[in-house]
Amino acid sequence: MKIEDFMLPCPSKKFLGIECFGCGTQRAIVLVFEGKFSEAFHMFPAVYTLLLFLMMVGVSFIDRKRNYGNIIVFLAIINSIIMVFSYFYKHFYLQTH
Repeated sequence: MKIEDFMLPCPSKKFLGIECFGCGTQRAIVLVFEGKFSEAFHMFPAVYTLLLFLMMVGVSFIDRKRNYGNIIVFLAIINSIIMVFSYFYKHFYLQTH
């Protein structure tokens, strides 16, 4: 069995036929763990900020003495901006060129 057998399908793509802002996240994370860093970036450009965000959320649960709220909010905003920009770039710019 491969890890790809356990990936969840995107409900937006499955039912509406439209990719969402997070399409490719699971595959990109698998590519990062396989060491295919540039392929992961091309699959989902926000993969590295997402992993950093998830790591900081995990650290905030472990280290409750410090406040990681500002860092987590900053990473969430950066990640959201990258996701929106890459979505529109992929679907509107690359399809016309």
